[in-house]
Amino acid sequence: MNKSVLLEWLADLTGEKPGDETLYIRAVTHGSFGDDDYQRLEFLGDRVLGLTIAARLYEQFPNEPEGQLSQRLNGLVSGKVCGEIARTLGISDHLLLGKQARDDGARQSAKVLGDVMESLIGAVYLDHGMDAAKRFILKYWGDRISGMAKDIRHPKSALQEWAAAHNRKMPVYELVEKVGPHHDLRFTVKAVISKVGEVEATASSIQTAETTAAKLFLEKYT
Repeated sequence: MNKSVLLEWLADLTGEKPGDETLYIRAVTHGSFGDDDYQRLEFLGDRVLGLTIAARLYEQFPNEPEGQLSQRLNGLVSGKVCGEIARTLGISDHLLLGKQARDDGARQSAKVLGDVMESLIGAVYLDHGMDAAKRFILKYWGDRISGMAKDIRHPKSALQEWAAAHNRKMPVYELVEKVGPHHDLRFTVKAVISKVGEVEATASSIQTAETTAAKLFLEKYT
């Protein structure tokens, strides 16, 4: 390991000159390399990441219910996303791995890279505080958050997921009315979840009416 190269890379990556160098060395050390590995820092970094992203989502999507915010959060802090970001930053080139782990392909492992991404967040937090950790996170997650669509799930899927998460019966869609001439039919559909409530929506197709009803149900009851 070339320590000076590692620390120079870290300073550029994090935007902060490493103070406690041992934190950062630990942050890139796999368990196969030594006992003083990244796992505890990963634990801490995971929580700092979650809080930072949750706060930004709360600000960016002020009208969304908890369930939708949770869905966005889970996607942004997943191991897959952490690993993708780590790979684009070249973290794999700086991992400290034992021979067996190198032979097993750990350097390119999405899980390992994601874990190290979180451990580096933990190191920045301990070394420079929460504001620096937030800057570090938002530098690399910011585009993913700002680029999110307003509606990340189909309303019918979202309603079904909400029902399952809250131990409710699955939503039922009932055709209430079909009116109008053949070329301009209008369908009114009722969305019902037992012991929760019901809403109606009208549209030019049953499918669109069901989708609108699901969206209205989410807005009214979740």
